[in-house]
Amino acid sequence: MAQLIYVIEDDESIRALLDAALTSEGYEVRGFADAAPALKAMVERRPALAIFDIMLEGMDGITALKLMRQSPELRRIKAMMLTARDTETDKVTGLDAGADDYMTKPFSVLELCARVRALLRRVGEEMPALEDRYEFGDLVVDTKAREVSVAGRPVELTYKEFELLKTLILGQDRALGREELLQRVWGYDFIGETRTLDMHIGTLRQKLGDDPANPKYIKTVRGVGYRFIGGKKNS
Repeated sequence: MAQLIYVIEDDESIRALLDAALTSEGYEVRGFADAAPALKAMVERRPALAIFDIMLEGMDGITALKLMRQSPELRRIKAMMLTARDTETDKVTGLDAGADDYMTKPFSVLELCARVRALLRRVGEEMPALEDRYEFGDLVVDTKAREVSVAGRPVELTYKEFELLKTLILGQDRALGREELLQRVWGYDFIGETRTLDMHIGTLRQKLGDDPANPKYIKTVRGVGYRFIGGKKNS
């Protein structure tokens, strides 16, 4: 069965272009001019990927993406942001809201299709099953409630920061390479953009009170990537 992709774009010509391009790649495509009916349709039939334009009439793409990520039923759907904005701040905002990828207009249809294939391609090695709660000394991670605390103090993480922490914890028995972390957390290889990963590691360490020079939780593995060293899980 063909994988289903939702295209939420208020420009009819772009919506038609994406429909034709993705259909030719073997995907099933449904187009929406507004985000609200798209979110409602997702509950009835879940797509593999949702492509959101940010500047939509009514509910904007960032708001729609945040609502999707807050829903237990919809949060695992892959998401790509499509927008005329190309500043680094706008890109980080989209990624932190939960986007797996981000493209700016005008875009190459061939590149977009390649990124869609990468987003929907399974990562080869499976991670261990996720548990509901982890404790590593002062650090407590509640994966069901998506809550984190250090020494009883709540720590507010963005969607991507939480996903990054969760991935590091699941792979704690080994060093995770930069490319693998980018693929697992962001959904594809950010060629030449490992700065995105390093920036998120930096903010995550800061929020957890983790000193890179003497880490309690996240260790840099030179030439490889990062490893979670929180110690033995207590529960």
